Amino acid sequence: MPPDFDTLVTAHSAALHAYLWRLLRDPADAEDCLQETFLRAYRAFDRAAGHPDPRAWLYRIATNVARTAHKRRARAAARSAPLDPELAAAPGLGPAEQADRRALLAAVASAVEALPHQQRAALMLRRYQDLSYAEVAAALNCSEAAARANVYQALRRVRMEVRGWRSEGGDGR
Repeated sequence: MPPDFDTLVTAHSAALHAYLWRLLRDPADAEDCLQETFLRAYRAFDRAAGHPDPRAWLYRIATNVARTAHKRRARAAARSAPLDPELAAAPGLGPAEQADRRALLAAVASAVEALPHQQRAALMLRRYQDLSYAEVAAALNCSEAAARANVYQALRRVRMEVRGWRSEGGDGR
């Protein structure tokens, strides 16, 4: 028997919010998109009650809502916070190392931001939301092979961008 709507909201709100924040890089946008995601899910709940993976179904809705919001709200300054703020602080590092770490995190965040939406979404779902490739595929409405390829290409692009940043002296060397 499929879970009721309240159970879905309770079980997946925090993870969906974190995913949307990582995609949109703005807390207010993430909250708006979370509300829109659950509104759309509620409206379609009767039709989707038999979906084999309700979590993947919610991630698909959230991905589509985020894509729409990202196109509609081109606010680059609002998305300039580090990809994962808790990673910015590294106890035991001196001021120079802290500055290097912040610069590296900014370079990674910039590289992730520059990814095509499908690759960015696949990367976030796999690495941060800990979804399996099958769940990523269901959330993004693609094959499992395409989900793997999107994650691979995203990681490859980010690594290339960071290597380029380092070779240009971005790490203080």
